[in-house]
Order: sequence, then C-alpha cells, then structure tokens
Amino acid sequence: MAREEQAMLSTEIVNRGVEPSGPDAGSPTFSVRVRRRLPDFLQSVNLKYVKLGYHYLLSHGVYLATIPVIVLVCGAEVGSLSRDELWRKVWDEATYDLATVLAFLAVLAFTISVYIMSRPRPIYLIDFATYKPADELKVSKAEFIDLARKSGKFDEESLAFQARLLAKSGIGDESYMPRCVFQPDANCATMKEGRAEASTAMFAALDELFEKCHVRPKDVGVLVVNCSLFNPTPSLSAMIVNHYKMRGNILSYNLGGMGCSAGVISIDLARDMLQASGAGLAVVVSTEAVSFTWYAGKRKSMLIPNAFFRAGCAAVLLSNRRRDYRRAKYQLEHVVRTHKGADDRSFRSVYQEEDEQRIKGLSISRDLVEVGGHALKTNITTLGPLVLPFSEQLLFFAGVLFRHLYPSKTSTPPPPTAEGGTSAAAPYIPDFKRAFEHFCMHAASRDVLEHLQSNLGLRHTDLEASRAALHRFGNTSSSSIWYELAYLEAKGRVRRGDRVWQLAFGSGFKCNSAVWRAVRRVRRPSRSPWLDCVDQYPARMDA
Repeated sequence: MAREEQAMLSTEIVNRGVEPSGPDAGSPTFSVRVRRRLPDFLQSVNLKYVKLGYHYLLSHGVYLATIPVIVLVCGAEVGSLSRDELWRKVWDEATYDLATVLAFLAVLAFTISVYIMSRPRPIYLIDFATYKPADELKVSKAEFIDLARKSGKFDEESLAFQARLLAKSGIGDESYMPRCVFQPDANCATMKEGRAEASTAMFAALDELFEKCHVRPKDVGVLVVNCSLFNPTPSLSAMIVNHYKMRGNILSYNLGGMGCSAGVISIDLARDMLQASGAGLAVVVSTEAVSFTWYAGKRKSMLIPNAFFRAGCAAVLLSNRRRDYRRAKYQLEHVVRTHKGADDRSFRSVYQEEDEQRIKGLSISRDLVEVGGHALKTNITTLGPLVLPFSEQLLFFAGVLFRHLYPSKTSTPPPPTAEGGTSAAAPYIPDFKRAFEHFCMHAASRDVLEHLQSNLGLRHTDLEASRAALHRFGNTSSSSIWYELAYLEAKGRVRRGDRVWQLAFGSGFKCNSAVWRAVRRVRRPSRSPWLDCVDQYPARMDA
C-alpha cells in the first residue's frame, strides 16, 4: 500500500532565491514540493466501465450488425440458383393474389415508416462563434501582479504565490480580464458588474453567430446557457431572450455550478431537446464571469483561480433538420458523461466557500489532479469501445481481461528497461490517434496538459490547439474547447471525415467527452479570434 501511494507522488526541488533577512540572510534557499500525479489509467481500469462502453456500442449497433448476416444468407441462397430456376420459383411455382400482395406492401411500408420515424435524427453543428474581448482588457503576467498590488487587496506573500502560479501556468501576456477585479477596495462580484461582463461576452458571440449563419433569433427553438458561478435572477438565458426578442415558446435552460465541463453538458441537453421536441435549431452559449471567480483573500487554495481563469465565451448553433446537412460543419457522433460526485473527495475537490475572514472564493483541493485522473480514466474507458478501431479494442480488452483474471501478476508496476521504458508486461495503452485526427482538451493549465499527453500516449503536436488556446486566451472555463476548435479551423487542418475529440472536466467532479465528425472540409473562416495571430503559433509558445 505504501509503495502504491509513493508511486502516486512526484517531487520537485524549487529554488526560492536568496533569503532577504534573518539568521540565514544572504544564503540561497530551496524547498521540496511534493505533488500527486495523474493515476495510471491502464493500471487500474475498472472492468464495469469497459462493459458499459460495449453496452453503448451494442445497443446501437446490433441492428446494423444483423443486416449483413441476412444479406449474406439470402445472397447465398439466391446465388445457388440459375436465372431460369429463380424465375420459375418466383413466378411459376408461387401463387399470388391481390390481397396478399397489398398486405405485404402495406406491412413493408409500415415497418419502414416506423423505423424512419423512430430513428433519432442526426445533430449537426452549423457553425460557432468565440468571443474576442476588447484590447483594453488585455493583461500581461507582469501587469497582473502590478495591478493586483495596486488594488491593495493582497499582501506580498499572496502576490508572490500568484506570481509563481502565473510563471508556470502556460498563459501568455495577451489574455483578457475585466478591469473591475483590480479596483482598489471594491467588491467586483456585484450583480451590476456580473451582468455587464456576461452580457458583453454573450451578445458579442451571439451577434457574430447569427450573422455568420444567416439565422434570425426568432428561428431558434432551444436555448441552453451555462455559466458556473454567476446565476442572477432573471437568468442569463432570460437576458438573451429579452435582448433578441426571441419567440415565446422557446425552450430555454440555464445551467449553473457545473464547472468547466458544462459546455459538453449543454451540448448533450440541446441534443436531447432537439430530439424530443423537433424544434429544429438550438443555440448553446458557454461562458464564465471572471469577476465572480476572483478572490481577494490569503488562502492559497482559493488564490489559484485568480491566476488561471480568463474572460471568454462561445456560442454554438445546432440543428436536427436534414436540409441543414449541406451547410453544416460537423455531425455529433457521441457524448459520454462521467460524474464522480458520489465520492466525497471528488465532490469537494472544487468547492465554493468563504475563508476565515468570510471572503468568498473557489477552493481548489490538493486532490484535484488525482480525482480528475480517476474521472478521466472512467470516461475514456467508456468512450474507447465507441471510437477505437477493432484492433485497438482487442488489444486493450485483452490487457484489461488479463489484469482482471490475474490481479496478482499485475499488482505492481513493471520494472523499467535499460532504455528507460517499461518491459513487455506493461499494460497496453490504446492509440487514440487512430480514433481521432484532432484533440480539443480543456486548457486548464500547462501541468494538466502535460499529464494528459503522457498518460494517453499523445504527441506534442496533438495538444497544440490546447496549448495555443491556453497561451493566447488562458483558461476560459467551459468555452476553452471551442477556442481550440477555432484554432484548428484557422490553421485549415479540419478535412472532411476528420473526427474531433472534445474533452472537458469540472467541479462535481465531472469529465465529459463529445465526438464530432467533419461533414465537409472546413475552410479558414473569415471571422475568428485567431486570425491576427494564428500564424505565430506554435512558435510563439516556445518563445
């Protein structure tokens, strides 16, 4: 047990510079930082989640699987007959009457009609828009610390902690923040500031979306808005309905408190509403109010969001009308959602509360990386059978089954080889590069992206979009996966048939995946927040 716990920890020696005062003044000081790693997804895969993934696959594919068998049997029977024999059996030896023929045709027509009517309509993504804030909201890392110091809300220890977080965050010097958070001796989390921040971002994204898609707001039948921390009354969805004077029978929903994974949840909800109501068009808006994530206290676990969260918003237009196939960009193939809220550590890993001075903030637990890794492990284990090629599924399932039947032989990690790798007894990691051409993984921080790349066996280039979005826009919460997809489109990399994996995780603790397939080649858009800087990436991240 102690060995397993030790394997979950990593150590790092941090140089804290020269001691300014005290008996050790003038001497260099160091500290040892101990962190938890993401769990090895393949060492502890739970077999029930593999079975759940295959259940999803079989429940939708069993009908299609029987069709080739029927065709093969009938083809073999017909192929054994000559043309004359087949003609004689059909017309000479069989007797028909008009009632039999009409009954057969009626049953056939009824069966086909029921199948077509009961079959879920495909969900198309016509287009999406991402919000680019005004240039006066740009803030560099140095300016961030300078403005935070001038606000008078932080002591030097808190400022130094935030400076260290920024230095290793992976965020560049051109992300955006509302200036109200830096106002001296003022509470930025007011309803007025929250409404102003949210409305500016949402209306800018929606204006662009409606213009790009040539859609009137009154044509939208379903509206889903998600914002985790700012939930006013009337709701954000009601603000949108009022601003655009949408129709009275619109199905509107407002999701709050669901964290950075709420964007995929909103897509899933919009899909279900389109299938149930046949509304035709649905709009999903994903945003976050940075002024409500801001914390002006001293507790370090609550200072972490200050360094990472930045302003952002995305608006997405979905349709289940078959005629929209020609102008759509993507088709939704799968949504897999995982919720670990039954576990207390997972539930409290991201927790809004007050500190000792009754200052409200978002507390990030030390267990976040570990519980996030377990949620991710469950999610990809369920997703794997739906998307991986058969050869990858076979190798992966064989490894899981072997460890399930012979746990004593796989209870300890395999010894490293002379080349620094692992021996042949190491568990097989599925090659997700064979299932997806593009990866849009929630840009939480540089460390999280590096752990994801290592555990999933991805190349550095596979997470280029995630790193670029983090560097240029910061952690924009639930909208980050759309900034990443916008990056891929601005680079002109999305071709017909490509599959895109969007993966996000957030409070609760939740991990959610959405899989899209490009129905056509996506050309470089004329409007995008990346157009003025996309050619500078990825080189800009390494500068």
